[in-house]
Amino acid sequence: ATEGKEEASAAENNPSRVPQGKPGERSSVLYSAGQFFFEYLVVVSLKKMSDGHYEPKITYQFPKRENLLKGQKEEEERLLQAIPLFCFPDGNNWAPVTEFTSETFSFVLTNVDGSRKIGYCRRLLPSGRGVRLPEVFCIISCLGCFGLFSKILDEVEKRRQISMAVIYPFMQGLRESPFPAPGKTVTIKSFIPESGTELIKLTRPVDAHLEHVEFQALLQRLSPHLILHIFASAVLERRLIFLAEELSVLSQCIHAVAALLYPFTWAHTYIPVVPECLLDTVCCPTPFMVGIQMRHLERVLDQPMEEALIVDLCEGKILRAVGDEEEILPIKLQNEMLTSLNRHNNNNNIHTSEQVNTLVSEAFVQFFVRTVGHYASHIKWSKNGSGTFQERAFCKAIASKTNRKFVKKFVKTNMFSLFIEEAEKSRIPQEGKR
Repeated sequence: ATEGKEEASAAENNPSRVPQGKPGERSSVLYSAGQFFFEYLVVVSLKKMSDGHYEPKITYQFPKRENLLKGQKEEEERLLQAIPLFCFPDGNNWAPVTEFTSETFSFVLTNVDGSRKIGYCRRLLPSGRGVRLPEVFCIISCLGCFGLFSKILDEVEKRRQISMAVIYPFMQGLRESPFPAPGKTVTIKSFIPESGTELIKLTRPVDAHLEHVEFQALLQRLSPHLILHIFASAVLERRLIFLAEELSVLSQCIHAVAALLYPFTWAHTYIPVVPECLLDTVCCPTPFMVGIQMRHLERVLDQPMEEALIVDLCEGKILRAVGDEEEILPIKLQNEMLTSLNRHNNNNNIHTSEQVNTLVSEAFVQFFVRTVGHYASHIKWSKNGSGTFQERAFCKAIASKTNRKFVKKFVKTNMFSLFIEEAEKSRIPQEGKR
């Protein structure tokens, strides 16, 4: 999934262009164990400008990186320019408050070379008396694991209530710890004044492709029927806009929709929370999957858009549709997925978040197995080891008419082409076959 092209540089240097990443980048970002947990922790605060508005600015950065090469320094500057925009995407009409419910959300920046960084954010009100402005603690990492970083942000928030000074030894300890392998745990020792030394255990989920995902967020807000309409639109790479007021709802639901496409990948513009200043650049003629705050509903509805699906996550309904969403997926498979999703929804057994993720993912993976699972036997291998996909024979091999009708459309998508390109490169030797 392609998220904003170092969404800063696209926004600032080329505002007429929608941030785009490199085609074929994954929306669920998977990385190996053993590397740093994070690159930076930054604090973004609101600073009052001369016109009375507030601008988000980075007021703290850890670690400060010295002796960077020119190219690295420019990349860091682009990154640090982008972050405030995505920490306060809801514009600059702020006022000091006495109460503010903290919220957790994430954004994704894709660099010019296609490398990806995720910003995990906790927006909170600093402790104190009287009216204050919220601030954002943002952890920048190459690692996609929302649950794990939410737990880290809980620890950051707990320490913030004591003193800023208590946060940094904890983050330093985290920086010195290797990122665990799937299913493994890393333990961080952390000293808190008056509480003594705490041991914080951080466990990575067993299934790496579901690390950045919370399907429960989608099931709580949308009926299984509507989820299938959204999936059908995403599979044909249409334009999808999700509306909600809370940043956490937008980022969780959009990451979940992108994950329904596994093992395929959304390969177009993908911005879980669009900053207000980029709203007009979003509605471009290419496919996109974006989240927009509900307060901008009128602006969204005024945009001329073809083949768009607009989803209201607050009310759990579709505001605008093409009209054929019911007919895109083969009816028999659609009913099987519906049964499966309804079973999870109505199940009285309380499932953990990980169990829900596995059950939901399995239903959608099975859909792809049943429709295009035979792709490998239609790659013709030459003597030099390069593969060529035989599209006509692949489609012809599908017995079911309704399945074939769907697959003929699906093979024309970017996500299928990219998947096949990878398959043509990676031959797995099979005994007795040439």
